Amino acid sequence: MLTNNPLILASGSASRAMLLQNAGIPFRKIPSAVDEDEIKDSCLARGFTPKAVALKLAEAKAESVSLSNTGLVLGADQVLQLENDLISKSPDMNAARDLLKRMSGKIHYLHAAMALYENGQLIWSQVDTAEMSVRTLSNDFIDAYLNEAGDKLLKTVGNYMLEGSGIHLFNSIRGDYFTVLGLPMLPLLGKLRQLEVIPA
Repeated sequence: MLTNNPLILASGSASRAMLLQNAGIPFRKIPSAVDEDEIKDSCLARGFTPKAVALKLAEAKAESVSLSNTGLVLGADQVLQLENDLISKSPDMNAARDLLKRMSGKIHYLHAAMALYENGQLIWSQVDTAEMSVRTLSNDFIDAYLNEAGDKLLKTVGNYMLEGSGIHLFNSIRGDYFTVLGLPMLPLLGKLRQLEVIPA
């Protein structure tokens, strides 16, 4: 893989960094300092769909870093839609327990958005969606799951890591694995090849 000017990842996400690293994409991390809650609230007040909220967050992150850094900047974000609600990260384990009970036996959607900016200008953006069918969870299972997984789950929207014990929550998943992890890699790699950032 190449490039003299590595991709800039405008995110502090360890999982997104891991996915880029595993794919051999040269990059450096410059996390964006945008106020995500303010952007979400503004979008919802204006009637944005959850998918549009995810895209706005990704674009805002990329744009803010691109305005003060030279090179291609990748912004990414993911939101969880349960029924008509946009779900945020749980503030504590009690909230996580309540959310898992609410998700039990239902389908929710993960919208993973990406945006590429250069010199403060949008180059490309995309949103992919995964449909997540949660099996019916007993209270005992939820308690055992939370105790075993610990408070690292509070760093994830939905309180699960699919690559770990979170897989036990689901009956079925429709969508791309990388979308679930928060960075749809295949369309991203396709665009980076088109831009000649990585070899075709």
